[in-house]
Amino acid sequence: MEKQNHSMVSEFILLGLTESRELQILFFLFFSIIYTSIVLGNLMIIFVVKMDHQLHSPMYFLLANLSFIDMPLASFATPKMLNNLIREYYSISYEGCMTQMFFLHLLGGSEMMLLVAMAVDRYIAICKPLHYKTIMNNCVCTGLILLSWTTGLVHTMSQMVFTVTLPFCGPNVLDSFFCDLPRVIKLACTDMYILELLVIADSGLLSLFCFIILFISYSLILITVQHRSSRGSSKALSTLSAHITVVVLFFGPCVFIYVWPFNSVSIDKILSVFYTIFTPLLNPIIYTFRNKDMKSALRKIKTTYMSSRSTF
Repeated sequence: MEKQNHSMVSEFILLGLTESRELQILFFLFFSIIYTSIVLGNLMIIFVVKMDHQLHSPMYFLLANLSFIDMPLASFATPKMLNNLIREYYSISYEGCMTQMFFLHLLGGSEMMLLVAMAVDRYIAICKPLHYKTIMNNCVCTGLILLSWTTGLVHTMSQMVFTVTLPFCGPNVLDSFFCDLPRVIKLACTDMYILELLVIADSGLLSLFCFIILFISYSLILITVQHRSSRGSSKALSTLSAHITVVVLFFGPCVFIYVWPFNSVSIDKILSVFYTIFTPLLNPIIYTFRNKDMKSALRKIKTTYMSSRSTF
């Protein structure tokens, strides 16, 4: 009987962003453009970093990996959401729901640790410039990437190992546009108090740990920059402001969704859209249009491309 209870729910109903058909069509067009921009923007960053030898440095290596994470982070739920917006029946299979939650926490945890790695890279570059090339060598950069993915894997497995064994035998309606762990476990046919505390503690501890390291790193950088020349300070502050902006955009929604005791569905939906769609879009914008080296590399590639076309 218990096995039957576990298998009773074969799909979950997603209520989506709105019930208005006109808004659904508008959202479909809007988010289709946004999603296309996310994929093209992050692919562009990876391509430019790969092609321009002047960008073969630890900072841009980490930036390219951030773009590599942002694309699947925007893809784990957005294509399904777009598909549901043009249908009358919004559903996702049990397996699809579990897969969404797995990749959400895998990619989210990996990006948190990668942002920490980028902060440490900037700390060493600005505070210990003479030792930068020695410390941030290829082995260290590769190790930081592996650490990021390992952190994300441990983070998601520590929660999903309990979630996949839960009995879902009753309600299956989620007031969201994707499967989110705090909402899904509330539908289980058992007492979820301990697991809810585990989810909050797991996500909260990881977020708090990463935030503390980021806060310490950027505080030390700001103190160091204040004692530098005005020219060096302006360049460092420009790079630093881009990193801090990305950190705030990424950690802000995470804190409110997974740690802060908010019960408002509308607020959660807005933050979920921001966290899964707009942050992966803003990253390439912030790092490309605010970065002189990236803009110079783009102009160089464009000039080379135009020259090669003119020869034919």
